[in-house]
Amino acid sequence: MSRKPLLFKGRGAVSNPEGRFEKETIDPFDDGWGTLELEPPPIPKTTVNPDHNRSILTRNNSPDIPFDQSVNPYKGCEHGCIYCYARQSHSFLGLSPGLDFETKLFRKVNAAAQLEKVLRNPRYQVKPVTLGSNTDPYQPVEKQERVTREVLEVLAAFKHPVGILTKSALVLRDLDLLAEMAKLDLVRIAVSVTSLDNHIARIMEPRAAAPQRRIETIRALAEAGVPVGVNVAPIIPALTDTEVERILEKAAEAGADAAMYILVRLPYEVKDLFREWLHQHFPDRAEHVLSLLRQMRGGKENDPRFGARMRGEGPYAQLLRNRFHLACKRLGLVRREWNMAVHHFKPPPRAGDQMNLFDED
Repeated sequence: MSRKPLLFKGRGAVSNPEGRFEKETIDPFDDGWGTLELEPPPIPKTTVNPDHNRSILTRNNSPDIPFDQSVNPYKGCEHGCIYCYARQSHSFLGLSPGLDFETKLFRKVNAAAQLEKVLRNPRYQVKPVTLGSNTDPYQPVEKQERVTREVLEVLAAFKHPVGILTKSALVLRDLDLLAEMAKLDLVRIAVSVTSLDNHIARIMEPRAAAPQRRIETIRALAEAGVPVGVNVAPIIPALTDTEVERILEKAAEAGADAAMYILVRLPYEVKDLFREWLHQHFPDRAEHVLSLLRQMRGGKENDPRFGARMRGEGPYAQLLRNRFHLACKRLGLVRREWNMAVHHFKPPPRAGDQMNLFDED
């Protein structure tokens, strides 16, 4: 007999399976004494450990991602979004992509120093850096750890362009830097809104900002002059797909000027975690959700191919695409790439640096 699902308030995954690289697994067994029922599992608490990374910039050449390089201040994400494609990365650390991913976090303690070293390299070519390509840079622990803030301070000092992906209102803490960078066309922000339904959002993204708070964040950024768009992502068929137009309308009313969307992706262990979560919280429609996904993924629950992985294929995927584009056209929302100014870039002087007699500043 196996354990019951691990349902903890504020956590997304309902299990903590071993990662795909582990050679041994633990299978709970009831020996007749009823110990599995008598001993409830301990409540998982968030721990944050230092990660002394050797490099800070992650580069990619994916044709369906609008940026070339990114910085991820954290490994793991306390938001606990059940659909998060980054969950699989915890398997490389010998940890579970389930509850471990949301509770055993790692902060890149020397992220700002590493980034400054890269930016001062004479061979460095200036391109926008994205914060939040894997895990959210403004997840709850950032309030104390401030790794993202330190990275953003470096980018601001160098007048380096940055794009930010987040579903957190904590981004408003850094409005002082963002507003100044926006004056030089150095920043773009996309706020992810998956659902406007508080019940769905609470169990799907348990420690992310509430839907209305995200809309308010878009409004605050827009009013401060910071270019902000909405990322309707991920769209989950038969669960959140009916909300696409309403999300776009609310975001546009709040001041968003751009929009994009992504169909839910379920690579490796994520598909098993998502399936388990669906059957636990939405048993009446779980198989319908998975059936629609398979229709858009060539009969599978995941399709890793470039071009297809973000949007899917087939009639249902085309219907979602048409609905999204028609709503964006009606609302005046565009798909904006991370095209920001690069000509302002200039490494700030350090203590002891020789002055440049020809420096216009």
